[in-house]
Amino acid sequence: MTINVFQAVLIGLWTAFCFSGMLLGIYTNRCIILSFGVGVILGDIPTALAMGAIGELAYMGFGVGAGGTVPPNPIGPGVFGTLMAITSAGKVSPEAALALSTPIAVAIQFLQTFAYTIRAGAPETAMKQLKNRNLKGFKWSVNATIWLFALLGFSLGCLGALSMDTLLHLVDFIPPVLLSGLTVAGKMLPAIGFAMILSVMAKKELIPFVLLGYVCAAYLQIPTIGIALVGTIFALIEFYHRPEKTVVKEEAHDDWI
Repeated sequence: MTINVFQAVLIGLWTAFCFSGMLLGIYTNRCIILSFGVGVILGDIPTALAMGAIGELAYMGFGVGAGGTVPPNPIGPGVFGTLMAITSAGKVSPEAALALSTPIAVAIQFLQTFAYTIRAGAPETAMKQLKNRNLKGFKWSVNATIWLFALLGFSLGCLGALSMDTLLHLVDFIPPVLLSGLTVAGKMLPAIGFAMILSVMAKKELIPFVLLGYVCAAYLQIPTIGIALVGTIFALIEFYHRPEKTVVKEEAHDDWI
């Protein structure tokens, strides 16, 4: 599949909206949202959703930056991985595309850190403009970071769409054995993501629920939606049967007593 210039521009605009939207708190810079937009533009929503779903599973754990670590950027699998999976006509599976797009995601995160570094002095500049009663300068200082991320997102989306033929030609040089290995590695990344989440969230009182989820998936063969409903039931039971915290009010005493 060949991507034309118009589709590349639309993918760039979609990436710009999603990348800058995270600064507005609307959580658009997610794998499933990025891949869905790319799938709509290229006319292959099922492949895009499959790529977005496996990307979400893997980046669910990567999205939690432990300490000072910086997680990879979801634009890697959400845009570049989805483009690989769609334009390769089945040669690159979503699992392999996830593994191939991970280095790109790391590089994009370095680019995001660089953008944050450039705009590190924005709060001080905005306060200075506000003290000088320069409303236009204040608006520019406040919104310049959003426009910078939109510009970076547009550039990444267009570059990824227009360079996909070159990337696929490079993929053709990968031996089938290595490509199969990347597929296996891509299947392991969601497990790593869940392990990173459990390392933060799992407590000894929650271990029975973790084991219950494993039993439902491995032995009872319950689909993911069914497991989510079972988890919701136990979460509601835990929430409504939680004992209310009683606040003990101290009696008021006069200072002279």
